[in-house]
Amino acid sequence: MFLHGTSQVNDQGHLQIGGCDTSDLAEQFGTPLYIVDEALVRQRCREFVNAFSASGLKFQVAYASKAFCVLAMCRIAEEEGMSLDVVSDGELYTAIEAGFPVERIHFHGNNKSIQEMEMAIDAKIGCFVVDNFIELHMLNAVAAEKNQKVKILLRITPGVEAHTHEFISTGQTDSKFGFDLGNGAAFRAIDEASKLANLEILGIHSHIGSNIFEVEGFKMAVEKMIGFATQVRSELNVTFKVVNLGGGFGIRYVEGDTPLPVAEYVKAITEGIIDFFGKHDYPIPEIWVEPGRSIVGDAGTTLYTLGTSKDIPGVRKYVAVDGGMTDNPRFALYGSRYEAVLANRAGEATEELVSVAGKCCESGDMLIKDIELPKVNQGDLLAISCTGAYNYAMASNYNRIRKPAVVFVKDGQADLVVKRESFDNIIGNDVIPARMQKQALKA
Repeated sequence: MFLHGTSQVNDQGHLQIGGCDTSDLAEQFGTPLYIVDEALVRQRCREFVNAFSASGLKFQVAYASKAFCVLAMCRIAEEEGMSLDVVSDGELYTAIEAGFPVERIHFHGNNKSIQEMEMAIDAKIGCFVVDNFIELHMLNAVAAEKNQKVKILLRITPGVEAHTHEFISTGQTDSKFGFDLGNGAAFRAIDEASKLANLEILGIHSHIGSNIFEVEGFKMAVEKMIGFATQVRSELNVTFKVVNLGGGFGIRYVEGDTPLPVAEYVKAITEGIIDFFGKHDYPIPEIWVEPGRSIVGDAGTTLYTLGTSKDIPGVRKYVAVDGGMTDNPRFALYGSRYEAVLANRAGEATEELVSVAGKCCESGDMLIKDIELPKVNQGDLLAISCTGAYNYAMASNYNRIRKPAVVFVKDGQADLVVKRESFDNIIGNDVIPARMQKQALKA
């Protein structure tokens, strides 16, 4: 397994993260366990902020909290000078409870409810990213009722298809997100929004996909946006102050993945903005981006305990862990690939090819197919890397399995940031109707 961030193999042959022995972490907090390398998270935040600062342009780097949203992560984002992207009332509530500066919160989503709009307006968040015509008029009406004028970006689909999985590719014409640029919907949206008294147009937003390893897609998106911006300025007399290029910056999951350094993505975006907007004598807008996976993805490791195994001669050997698709559904959703190591025997040579299965009652509950490991034993600890993004965020209680705890590790200290769910948590919202209550036995 490639060792990310502060990960290393210590003198005992154990995987160590943030100065903490994973064997000790398993004993203290149990497994499955999400381990987050805090130093690496902060490093990734600073890479984005520093790269944009070097460009000399005005900018906001908004952490896309959908990747991993807990109170402690919101606090880190604030401390590192980032803004915050939320997509639900739950994420907004988490940010508010963490004390995140509300003026740096951007609210996304293709189906915001009136209640979510009211909550966000009452909190005085910085910006809404409007996704469709219905939302445009709903938001104006809610803002009018509250006698507020809210700032908006309009999300457009620029017709740029990133080289990524079809389920996480979002910039193409056939997408549930945004106003389409090619069929004129984006232009009509700006026209309508400019006439709504309780909305202030800041600019436009696009997001072309996820886990992108090249810059061409971002450059194409910038070129499409300047063409649109000049048309809108000429025909509607609206000048965009903000251009948001979204996120999608890739990370290394397995050997062969080739993400670029953060600075290269940022350089391509900022130079593209300066070049294209400069050629059209257009005021250089403030640049916003929304990294999520690239902030927390490779900083996360999930630690499991190995249990049973099944060897099918000539076919496959399955080894099962005490978690699975409930704490990491990404293999089932996308066929995502991962690397792993026996955390308690990290220095040993590999001996056998195995496939890592989960404990859920589903044949598709797999985490890794075909990985070389030392000969595994029941009770060994398995660490799967790069599970910081969309793992805890997508975790479920299928089979009524309790969600794992989350710890941040840094400088030899492990801090619990999410408690392991209890059995009481599992049934906490269950209600037995009165007609089903057990009656006391008659004497």
